[in-house]
Amino acid sequence: MRRTFFILTPLALFILAFFVNSGMCQDKPINLKLGHAVAVEHPYHLGAVKFAELVADRTKNKVKIDVYPSTQLGNERDMVEGLQLGTIDLVVTSTGPLGGFVPKMFVVDLPFLFKDRDHAYKVLDGPIGRDLLEAFFGKGIKGLAFWENGFRQITNNVRAIEKPEDLKGIKIRTMENKVHLASFKAFGASPTPMAWSEVYTALQQKTIDAQENPVAIIYHQKIFEVQKYLTLTGHFYSPTPLLMSLKTFNGLSKEVQKIFLDTAMECATYERNLLRDSEAKQIAEVKAKGMQVTTPNKKPFQDAAVSVYKEFEGQFGKETIDKIIATK
Repeated sequence: MRRTFFILTPLALFILAFFVNSGMCQDKPINLKLGHAVAVEHPYHLGAVKFAELVADRTKNKVKIDVYPSTQLGNERDMVEGLQLGTIDLVVTSTGPLGGFVPKMFVVDLPFLFKDRDHAYKVLDGPIGRDLLEAFFGKGIKGLAFWENGFRQITNNVRAIEKPEDLKGIKIRTMENKVHLASFKAFGASPTPMAWSEVYTALQQKTIDAQENPVAIIYHQKIFEVQKYLTLTGHFYSPTPLLMSLKTFNGLSKEVQKIFLDTAMECATYERNLLRDSEAKQIAEVKAKGMQVTTPNKKPFQDAAVSVYKEFEGQFGKETIDKIIATK
């Protein structure tokens, strides 16, 4: 019996490698887990579901993403640590826990840093935002894009807030974020860092008096059930990075990696628009549910925030802060 041997030429080897590395020879589907901390009605979740649908479509169902809402995979810090370990593949997270991984991320949390949403988008979708996302690389995490949580507002059960002095003695929950803590101290409140999963019960039991979050969170997490006053200060803008385990990302073909990056940016616009378009309606609905809504003069709060900029200038760099402020 004669055996026939085939010798592959260098060109043939190159072509074979191309097809293997491009994922075109991959038959077995890849199943990934994406976690976040909020309700299924929130744009976080709707954006994540849209992202999963588009990735599945664009990879011809070779990559399937299961979305786990409402801290099913743990609190935000736990999930970010899961990215490092490779036990979780993707996370949509607030910036709250991220300063513990990339300290300079907290620069975007400076009070009244962004004039409006469009200003924030130009910064975060441009070179400054890309530099912040790339800083996660050394921590075993791939930053895909900045989505949005929105401008943060204050709710409390003590009094309507018209000026910083009205916050005196009010115990307010903040994220585990030193810029937020310093800001509320400057405003005159008593800030208390707390995991989001504990906040509703703490408000209900009056362990804390207040919390601060964008309108969509206040609405979808039913904060109006346990808080009387909503104050539209817009004191912080909260971007929401979509992060991926670097181990998972590196295990994908170049073609699929590009699909993830492009789709993450496309879904950033989708998710942001959902938030923007629903906010006025949600404010009207929480009013109808009994919340007293006020819009104070921001200048006294901005004046109180000057000390926060001085405190963190050395860490974040005055040049970086000025560059963000000057972005057109």
